[in-house]
Amino acid sequence: MKYWVILFLLLIACFKAKADEVECLALNIYHEARNQPLVGKLAIAEVTLNRVKDDRFPNNICGVVYQGYYYSNNNPIKHKCQFSWWCDGKSDRPRDKKAWEESMRLALYVQNGLFENIEIVNGSTHYHAIYVSPYWTKMKKKVKVIADHVFYVWEK
Repeated sequence: MKYWVILFLLLIACFKAKADEVECLALNIYHEARNQPLVGKLAIAEVTLNRVKDDRFPNNICGVVYQGYYYSNNNPIKHKCQFSWWCDGKSDRPRDKKAWEESMRLALYVQNGLFENIEIVNGSTHYHAIYVSPYWTKMKKKVKVIADHVFYVWEK
């Protein structure tokens, strides 16, 4: 009996972890690309997953999305995160219900492998909006522009 209880608790933990990962991915899609066409949203999701696969970044979606510098009280330091929406000092709660539902659906599809064999950004791990010029672009190779984002890979 004890075995089944432990197995059941492990299954619940796995479903909870997967749900958290879907929500983290959805938040990133929502905040980074809610105003973009499907290809732009998928590109943001792909970069997030490419980072998960890259040893230079955390090995899970939430770790990638929330990567940055933090104060000792675990609050992110303003403008010191990988994704600007996370530590811009504004609320991260989605306000556009339709865009949030679309982001959640898309994140779930991505997590379940629906777009597994689609390569949109050719292994990119970095991007920025077209209206900014980050210092790190000189150290990366530009791959593609989609909507209002420019995508990059590490120079080999």
